Amino acid sequence: MVLKKFFKIIAIILAILTGLIILTLSGYVIYLSATYYRIEDNLSLTIDFNKTKLLELNKNYKITTYNIGFGAYSQDFSFFMDSGTMKDGTKVSGTGSRAKDKNTVLTNTNGAIETIKSTDADFMFFQEVDTSSHRSYFVNQYNMLTQSFTEYSSSYASNFHSGYLFYPITNPHGSVQSGLATFSKYKIENAVRKSFPIDEGFFSKFFDLDRCFVVNRLKIENTEKELVLINLHMSAYDEGGLIRAKQLELLNNYVETEYEKGNYVIAGGDWNHDIANSLNIFPTEQEIPDWVNVITEDDIPKNFTFATTNKVPTCRSTDMAYEKGVNYTVVIDGFLISNNIEIVTSTNIDTDFAYSDHNPATLTFKLL
Repeated sequence: MVLKKFFKIIAIILAILTGLIILTLSGYVIYLSATYYRIEDNLSLTIDFNKTKLLELNKNYKITTYNIGFGAYSQDFSFFMDSGTMKDGTKVSGTGSRAKDKNTVLTNTNGAIETIKSTDADFMFFQEVDTSSHRSYFVNQYNMLTQSFTEYSSSYASNFHSGYLFYPITNPHGSVQSGLATFSKYKIENAVRKSFPIDEGFFSKFFDLDRCFVVNRLKIENTEKELVLINLHMSAYDEGGLIRAKQLELLNNYVETEYEKGNYVIAGGDWNHDIANSLNIFPTEQEIPDWVNVITEDDIPKNFTFATTNKVPTCRSTDMAYEKGVNYTVVIDGFLISNNIEIVTSTNIDTDFAYSDHNPATLTFKLL
């Protein structure tokens, strides 16, 4: 009789615990759903610290792009959403969800800033720039950039905003506010945030970014034409590349329309595709990751070309800590340009992935 009563109490306790777990999970899903939203399309952006100087034809200019990885990606950092396979068949998976500490974020952000300062670029694109996120200890990287590049106009657009992501359980990613930052030594007439298609699956939409590209327009002296600068960050975790194909179609249509108006167009940033025929050219002990898709000349409009180089990789695998010659590396950062722009030089800067899982790409060009 006592034993029967004991088991009844245990059953009641288990039922209560199960109910609490279900109630907690349901409440969390309701919380995520209530805080989820997509930013409106064609959103006008504020131009910060706008300058007055205008562009000229037949003059060399330099542009650079750098995904700074929210300041987390020191060489010893791996990311929990990434997994891969070594050539001997061993499976590897990343573990980190946040930077090691606030000092790491500051060190990596300052390292990225000093790297870009050395290029003395006229225009700069940055991706994964956090402003208020648990994963980067609430360091405002956009403020750090604007304070370091005071001679530049700038615009900023959110492309990742989330409620508290309670995963991984042992070290949650937390809430995120992150985006794309564009800098110019010349006057930006206006800037607009354009929404990319994304995976609208119920759970995947909470963990993917609110992908977008940012269009910055600059006047050219003594002409009616504009330089259209497009800062972009395409999807990475997209099985089969279906979402990325839709994103590329939208981008292609946009740049073609601008070219047909007579404008000069440069689209650059983190494409999350091989854009430089670099799939198998860098030493590695890993198989090609599933997330690496390819964009070829056949996939872009006829009046455009990629201004890239494959002498230095721009992205490393993050399913493990970085070791040169071991991690898979590829070129996924660079620029798509219209054929009324001359390519003077194209260079990727070898930082040995000291401050990010990316290396910067730079282009010197001339408006013809």
